[in-house]
Amino acid sequence: QGQVVESGGGSVQPGGSLTLSCVASRFSYEPYNIAWFRQAPGKQREGVSCTSTSDGTTYYADSVKGRFTISGDNTKNTVSLQMNNLRPDDTAVYYCAIALSPAPCVVVVRTTGAGLDAWGQGTEVTVSS
Repeated sequence: QGQVVESGGGSVQPGGSLTLSCVASRFSYEPYNIAWFRQAPGKQREGVSCTSTSDGTTYYADSVKGRFTISGDNTKNTVSLQMNNLRPDDTAVYYCAIALSPAPCVVVVRTTGAGLDAWGQGTEVTVSS
């Protein structure tokens, strides 16, 4: 059984930056995609960003485009999410998830991620003055 572990959450002021990390390990198959989702209090989980481990393709939700950057070390199945110019509406629990089957990142990010194969425990991000 594989494992997904996130780290790097915290509290920052608006305009600040944080970097989240995700490590996917001990899976029988190489993850096809590694994605970030978030869930704010009282809201539905939403896709944030995704990267394909096969070709490095990335995709971002419109709400974070230009502010967040996803990058990965495919040999270690480690993915980071650099978050800049954070806003109060970025406050949420952020989850890393993997897909073991082919799925375009553009599709993954536009869903709630219900069909993905494994999830981390989440890391909390709070943006507040």
